[in-house]
Amino acid sequence: MNEQLTTDNADRHFDVVVVGAGVIGLATAFELRRRGAEVAVVEAAPMAGTGATRVAAGMLAPVGELDFGEPALLEINLLSASLYPDFVAAVEEITGHDTGYRRLGGLHVALDRDEASELKRVLELQLSLGLDSKWLGPAASRELEPGLHPGLNGSVLVEGDGVIDPRALSAALVDALDQLDVPIAFSTEVTSLLLDDGAGQSDPVVSGVRLSDGRTISAPTVVAAGGAESGRSEWLPEADRPPVRPVKGQIAELRGDPSDPVCSRILASERVYLAPRNDGRLIVGATVEEMGYDTAVTAGGIHELLREAYRLLPDIAEMEFIEATAGLRPGTPDNLPVVGPASTPGLILATGHYRNGILLAPVTAVAIADLVESGAGPGDSATGPMSAAAPIRFRSDGDSSPPERESTTGDRVEAG
Repeated sequence: MNEQLTTDNADRHFDVVVVGAGVIGLATAFELRRRGAEVAVVEAAPMAGTGATRVAAGMLAPVGELDFGEPALLEINLLSASLYPDFVAAVEEITGHDTGYRRLGGLHVALDRDEASELKRVLELQLSLGLDSKWLGPAASRELEPGLHPGLNGSVLVEGDGVIDPRALSAALVDALDQLDVPIAFSTEVTSLLLDDGAGQSDPVVSGVRLSDGRTISAPTVVAAGGAESGRSEWLPEADRPPVRPVKGQIAELRGDPSDPVCSRILASERVYLAPRNDGRLIVGATVEEMGYDTAVTAGGIHELLREAYRLLPDIAEMEFIEATAGLRPGTPDNLPVVGPASTPGLILATGHYRNGILLAPVTAVAIADLVESGAGPGDSATGPMSAAAPIRFRSDGDSSPPERESTTGDRVEAG
């Protein structure tokens, strides 16, 4: 069991506090600790990975999920996919856990002529970018996946698509942090960001966080990795709350015979995707609903998923229904994540990953660890493709300085 953040060790000085124990927060804490930082994690829920991580299918498909008008996101996704083998190997070596990571390929299927026309447009885009995809006719598609609906029109094969079990990954990361002496405070909320106006500083700088039980944790860097909650987290200074909105997603989980799986690859149509697990389970996802912070599982949402899954792969009708769940993805106005220094010195944002949170965990963790090591401050950004995710892009005036506030020189003050 992971070491809890107690009164004794909460008084110890940390280099970084990570707020949020979804896969983004856990991966970030893991990378920081591997580089030698003293890290603590704070999570409002009673366990890790209860938000979007729990309902993610775990598709690692930067090519198969490519959409028009998102070149920066594609570059980030491809980079993170390339980091995945080493990331998973490091976690599994420390813990001995199987995270379910497999490069099994993906088949993106057109079930009628209209879908085929759109899918071929996407294929042209993929090929124009030098990506490894190819068109398969109906017979070739069913040769690879015999269970596909016989009336399909064709498919695009992406050999590099992969999958991971987000729940297994989350559990492995918690175990890894335990073994690396990183305490996690579960069922604990951050109520305010501690700021220090002392030591002749021109602007208040982060000095830690205050928790809901009254304790404080001292650290010069705080990473906000709260997912869909980030846009309304009152402990964040108002000027630094990212434009993140919740986008509801419902999924269904089915179970079949692991010795005779209904499919061996990721399967996707225009309206649904199917992600297989090693143990015979199949994840059917996912709806995209602008419903605010509602997380109710609805009959209509699950009916839509199962109907479209049956159109794609009729054999699912014989599978056992395990459960249906719903979660909230953190969406942003431009579908890019928000990763980088906020306007308050010492505060770093790591949110807004929308449908790519599992895929982008390794690149986000590396980017934040690099920022911490380099001492990056307001106005700076991660290097390489991740520079497109800098929070400063949402400041209308382009000014990276923190908002004006009443001077409290020499005193510790609290934001939020």
